[in-house]
Amino acid sequence: MSIVYDYFGGLYINLTNRCPCRCEFCIKNFTNSLGSADSLMLDHEPTVEEVKAELRRWDVQNYDEVIFCGYGEPTERLEELLEIARFIKAAYGKPIRINTIGLADLIWERPTAPELAGIIDAVSISMNEADAESFERLCHPRFGRGSYDAMLKYIEDVKQYVPDVAVSVVSGSISREALEKCRAKAGEMGVRFKIR
Repeated sequence: MSIVYDYFGGLYINLTNRCPCRCEFCIKNFTNSLGSADSLMLDHEPTVEEVKAELRRWDVQNYDEVIFCGYGEPTERLEELLEIARFIKAAYGKPIRINTIGLADLIWERPTAPELAGIIDAVSISMNEADAESFERLCHPRFGRGSYDAMLKYIEDVKQYVPDVAVSVVSGSISREALEKCRAKAGEMGVRFKIR
């Protein structure tokens, strides 16, 4: 089980395998590991102290940023994520990014973006589709059709507290037309657009 791993030169933290979505393209449907990880399928969710101990085994200074992204939705463990992020800032002074599906507010039933202020430097949100119906069909969110609008609201909210916000889609998982609609939507929202 890998808690911290290197992937394409980035240092990643795998906090949980829980996720509010079951995206049809999700990489965990096809392989148990990425990069230097032996397996990203966790036999238990690591404690904050376990994550800190794992980070101490790495030369964190060799990385440009630390990314919370594993085989689950990192904001499922928001309190632990923020505690670990504070530790990384204090110990290593590195920028921190969260890769997320953008449904933290539905998971926690409260606005969560303000909690990221001053701790998280970048958030990358998986937009994945151009409308609610298509998003539900592709990502199967446990919160249903309202998930898409909640994700869009999260994007607008998080921009107020985090300096670098991007949205992404997975190449090949949606039509070219939908991809371009997502690109346009990102432009309208004033956030960067990425194709994964």
